Amino acid sequence: MIVLLVILLIIAFLFLSWIVKTSNKFKIMQVKIGEADAGIGVALQKRYDTLTKLMQTVKAYAKHEVDTLTKMVELRQGLSGASIAEKADYAHKLDSAASQIQVVAESYPELRSSDNYRQFQDAILDSEDHLQAARRLYNNNVSAFNQAIVVFPASIIANASHLAPLGFFEIEEAKRQDVVIDL
Repeated sequence: MIVLLVILLIIAFLFLSWIVKTSNKFKIMQVKIGEADAGIGVALQKRYDTLTKLMQTVKAYAKHEVDTLTKMVELRQGLSGASIAEKADYAHKLDSAASQIQVVAESYPELRSSDNYRQFQDAILDSEDHLQAARRLYNNNVSAFNQAIVVFPASIIANASHLAPLGFFEIEEAKRQDVVIDL
């Protein structure tokens, strides 16, 4: 009788241990899903911040360069049919504009639009890679959770805890289209 009672106590202890272990497993999985969800938010914020700042930067530098180049073209066009005095004045203005370009390029070589566009493209790729990784991590965690709550005997604990399958991270159809970047 005592042996049977000891066996029942051992079985009850093992059963309770299994319940606690399984319940904790689900809780840990839910925490991982929450972390992955927050990771998606961080990646989206990073993408927004990066794209917004770089787009503003590229627009500003491109505008500066377009303005400077337009000024130089206008100065060059002004040289044809002009008097010597006007040509000298245009030449002086052209030299001044060229000097400004040279000073800016020497002082801030990273401001050249080709470098900015390259940096812009690299930042877009980097932020998209981070976002993809965050989405994959979230979906992997959700998949593991959804599988765990339907597999017997863990499904008993999941049903008792009212755990339901979670949805995967899916983007809206409109957002599946490529982003138009207006510079």
